[in-house]
Order: sequence, then structure tokens, then C-alpha cells
Amino acid sequence: MTFDPVLPPAVLAAVAAVLVALRALSLRPAAAAGRRALLRWTGMTVALVLLLVAAARPGVPIAQADAPTSSRGGANIFFVVDRSEDSAVDDFGGRPRMAGIRDDIDALIDAHPGARFAVISFASRPAVDWPLSSDAWSLRPVVEALNPYPGAAADQVNAAAAATVLRYQMISAGQQYPGADNLVYYFGSGAPQSTVPQGEFDVDAVDGGDVFGYAADGAGDQRLREIADQLGVPFVDRRPGEAVPTGTQAAASAPVANPAGERRDEFYWLLTVVASALLLVEIALSVRDLRRARSTAREVRT
Repeated sequence: MTFDPVLPPAVLAAVAAVLVALRALSLRPAAAAGRRALLRWTGMTVALVLLLVAAARPGVPIAQADAPTSSRGGANIFFVVDRSEDSAVDDFGGRPRMAGIRDDIDALIDAHPGARFAVISFASRPAVDWPLSSDAWSLRPVVEALNPYPGAAADQVNAAAAATVLRYQMISAGQQYPGADNLVYYFGSGAPQSTVPQGEFDVDAVDGGDVFGYAADGAGDQRLREIADQLGVPFVDRRPGEAVPTGTQAAASAPVANPAGERRDEFYWLLTVVASALLLVEIALSVRDLRRARSTAREVRT
């Protein structure tokens, strides 16, 4: 079994230590309150332990024969997605630009088996829609649900709004997966109608990727080319029906012998399901206790 924690191990260990200390402090009052209180304490403690273990993301590597053999297989891949109203324009072969973006992301996931993926969205501000993870199966529904933000006005878009978030995500990835390639794929229209100041991407160690432009009129292509230069990757003018490039600038390095790059069957979802069930039981019991306390208080007043 291997682990791929969502937080640096030191941070996860510190959180675990604090929770263990808090649960230990509450043990004596629970034991003094009787058997039922002790059972509830045990249920809550088990739920917290399960969530901590789930955060460590345990899993079993898939057989080596199915594992990727190139350095790209263990790459960190960052999808930077424009979710402003520009992405809702229906000029991508009669479909919204966002439909083309979703199709291209799906194709890129297929083209990089065993890689880790992150999704960073932006309009006027950035957001991490999917933290870096090798769980491509769970990522698919997230990609299918990508749509333009409601009310994200095109004149307020910062085409480089995700620059700082991307930079820190890449720094974190470099610490967790040293030696792995970092690929950046940017999907957008270049914010051609924007009236706000535009930022710049200032990131290091981009080993490959592309900047994809989806506007049929090419109004924002110049800004997209500037972003491509800042990232050090090619600009690609996307057109319906064309095969999606898969990172022509990716580093041709030797395979990275990194267990974290292996394809794995992960079990965090099962742990979180059990923990959720225990937490729901505790919530139901707490609601029941609250109702009884209110009923008793009303009887005392009357």
C-alpha cells in the first residue's frame, strides 16, 4: 500500500497530533457520563481517524505492466480554465467555447495516463476546482460540470488571474514530487473585452503544455500569445474537429523512478463514506438531545 497525502506529511501529522490531544482531553468526561456518552465519543473519534487516513490517500499500485513508461506518466498537469462569460460564446463550431474546452481536457487526460491533474479556474479571480491528484476517474465528472461562472462579466476578466495560484500550486507540487515534469495547459479567449489591468504569469519550471485559444474571431489571440511566451509553451488556435496537441514542448527526460507517479486504486472514498455515516449519526443524536433539552426547559417554565 502507498500513500499520496493531500497535504505535506508534516502538516498532516501536526493536524493529527492536535486532534488526538483534543480527543484525549474529552475522553474522561465522556467516560464519567456513562456508556452511551462513551460510545458517542468512540464513534466521533473513529470518524476523525478515518478522515485523517483518507487525507493520506492510501492506495494500491496497479500492476507495473499497466503503469506508464515515460516521464510524462508521472507528470504534474495543471489545467488553467477561463470560466468567464467569454467561454459561453457559441462560436466553436456552433457550440459554446466551454464545450470545446471540456472536450480538450478529456482528451488530455486520456493522453497522459498515470499523471496527476489539477484544475484552476478564473474570471476576475482564480479558484482551485480540483487539487493536484492522480484520481483521473473522479476528475471526469468535475470536468463535465465546468461551465462559465454566472455573472462573470467579460469586461472584468483578468486573463492572468490564475498566475499566483498556479505558481504556488507548482511550488507545492515540486516539493511533493521532486523530479516530475510540470505541464501547463491554458484554455481561454484572451479577455478581449476586458477593461481591467491584466496580470502576468511568473512561474518557473514549466516543462511543457500549450495555451489554447477558442475565439473564432481571434480578438484575444495577441494576449494569449503573450501568456504563452510567459509560460514558455506554444500558442494553439483551436478549431472544431482538430486533434488536440498534447504538449509539444514537454521535456524529453529519462523516466522518473517515483512511486507517487504509479497508477493506483485509491480507497479514500470508502473511508470518507464510513466517516460520513458516523458523523450523521452523531448529528442526529445531537439534534435529538437539543430537542429534549428545549422540551424540558418549556416544561420547567410552565
